[in-house]
Amino acid sequence: MPRVILKFGLAAGLIVAIPMCLMVANSEPGSAAQSQIAGYLIMLLALSLVFFGVKRLRDREFGGVIRFMPALLAGLGISAVASVIYVIGWEITLALTDFAFIDSYSSAAVEAARAKGASPDEIEAVIAKMSEFRRQYLNPYLRLPITFIEIFPVGVLVSLISAALLRNDRFLPVRPAPPSAG
Repeated sequence: MPRVILKFGLAAGLIVAIPMCLMVANSEPGSAAQSQIAGYLIMLLALSLVFFGVKRLRDREFGGVIRFMPALLAGLGISAVASVIYVIGWEITLALTDFAFIDSYSSAAVEAARAKGASPDEIEAVIAKMSEFRRQYLNPYLRLPITFIEIFPVGVLVSLISAALLRNDRFLPVRPAPPSAG
């Protein structure tokens, strides 16, 4: 079971980390806030490997039957590994881009306030808030858990759904091996 968790977790983590890091590294200044939807779609796509990892466990290691709790724990394990890989990828991206994300995100927030027709006082409040965000985000003891929490709840949801579906042995049952020619 640990091997499947590690294999599918690493794959899911790389599938989510690489495109998201490339998106941030290649984004225009001020566009970081606009890519949140794409980011969560990539996370959901990558974390679909939780389903396939749990199915692999059910079919190959548990003889086609898995209870809810072992399926959920396997899914959470895959999600945790994927989340750690994502955090590592994000830290590498921040280092390579000299933390440009923070300035891009802050600029996008200020521009959004201006586009909504915010008053000068409201814009100053947004600037102050983004300055505080920047100060906090530079602290790795705050940044690392925040980054982990961006992805892990999506993995929890996918794990719950996968465990609920795959505990039923009639849902996508194991296919018998085709007869060998001989």
